[in-house]
Amino acid sequence: MSGISPFLDPGPRTTTDTLAIAHLSRESILPVYLKDATGAIDGYAEGAVINTRFGSFPHSTLLDKPWGSQIRASVVDTGSRGRKRKLEGGANSEGLNNDTEDAALGAAATTDLKMAPSGFIHILPPTPELWTSSLPHRTQVVYTPDYSYILHRIRARPGMKIIEAGAGSGSFTHAAARAVYNGYPRDAHDKRGKVFSFEFNEDRYHKMRQEIDDHRLSGIVQITHRDVYNDGFLVNGESPEAECVFLDLPAPWKALPHLARKKPTSSQLSNSGLDNINDIGSEWKSPLRADRTAYLCTFSPCIEQVTRTVDVMRRLGWMEIEMVEVAHRRINVMRERIGLNLPAGDRNSNQSAANVAEAVTKLKEIEGRFKNFHRQSHDPDVNIDEDGEMANTSTPINGNGKAISLCNGAEDAQSVKPWMTGRVIHRTEPEIKTHTSYLVFAVLPQEWTEAQESAAFENWPCGKEKKVIGSLDKEARKQEKREMLQGKKRKKEYGSKLESGQASAPKESKSS
Repeated sequence: MSGISPFLDPGPRTTTDTLAIAHLSRESILPVYLKDATGAIDGYAEGAVINTRFGSFPHSTLLDKPWGSQIRASVVDTGSRGRKRKLEGGANSEGLNNDTEDAALGAAATTDLKMAPSGFIHILPPTPELWTSSLPHRTQVVYTPDYSYILHRIRARPGMKIIEAGAGSGSFTHAAARAVYNGYPRDAHDKRGKVFSFEFNEDRYHKMRQEIDDHRLSGIVQITHRDVYNDGFLVNGESPEAECVFLDLPAPWKALPHLARKKPTSSQLSNSGLDNINDIGSEWKSPLRADRTAYLCTFSPCIEQVTRTVDVMRRLGWMEIEMVEVAHRRINVMRERIGLNLPAGDRNSNQSAANVAEAVTKLKEIEGRFKNFHRQSHDPDVNIDEDGEMANTSTPINGNGKAISLCNGAEDAQSVKPWMTGRVIHRTEPEIKTHTSYLVFAVLPQEWTEAQESAAFENWPCGKEKKVIGSLDKEARKQEKREMLQGKKRKKEYGSKLESGQASAPKESKSS
């Protein structure tokens, strides 16, 4: 169980040397590699500590906890922070004594942690969705709405092999590894679901490879440092036999000639404005599986890239080409309380009249205050209001727009919970904040040889079937129809002859 990636099977509880996700808030997620507290780390006597605006959380409080647990903040001793370590050349017994003291303090501090008065986080298992929201950005990231739709369109499922060009930050790589996972391979000949990822930038390649090793995905993801424009997609000179392809490249059309069943001709490449493919050998090896249909998706931010890619796809035999743009828009569901008597700073409150009666009551209240103001400001001998002082007839109204009597207001307040008042509404974002990219999908049919054609002809011989529409040519169908009509005509003539013969025969008498 310990060798399985936490992205695939995290287990019931948190463990050491495992990736976990610290959920601070809806918009703030932090990835953490949990470490066991064996001594002072970075000046903290408690060992490794996560510092957030919600408090400090030593790793010892996060270990051996069920996933999804709420972790309260702890009071962390920061007095030992900032101690200057002596250089390695000047290390002496005093430095060794300091290290020993720090280790002793760390061992004691892990057992005497005090809970802070406020602040908490939730510890969650890593998933591709959470990793996408918290990973360190090295390039443009393929977000969850895009890669979920991409994996659906390219038919990714357990046991399949995917080619990914442009690993970048690894967002799509983790999602693809989960989609094709059907177990770790036992040996080199064990063919299970796998992701073949290619990255051109050497710095990003080394960081991505380190992440794959840390996340225990080495048996499922194989990352290669290569320029796929010139060197193609073969792995150690052999075909990966992929059924799905995802290209996140600046110029995906330059990599398309390597994703062909047969080596493209010079005329196809010249008409597409591409250079000739490097001659890597006398025999052409396709990276695609020959007996399966290949599904392709390209990820391009600009429409000019899309038009160039589609043009090359058509020249190289790709079919069912389609461009899609995923417009992700968040929908917020909330309860809205409407009423004039709601507090000014109340959340999701709309301080307007809930109905006509409340509006009329408010107008009468305003009119009464207006008359009282003018009565006090003028000469008392002048009679301004003949009806006398107007009483305040306003009635408190709750968030549902219903009047609350003063006598039983407390009872209504207890019967209706504050979070249940108001009506449930939903509001979408006013506009899409960012444009991610254009997705171009295409299909390359499986390779069909003469031997397969002859074998299919033996099983389903075309032209030799009987009474099957489309099995005969036009003239044969006409001749068959003529014979059918002639047969009906002969049957009709024979029937009429029988009727005439019966009519001409003499009737026998009853006596005879």
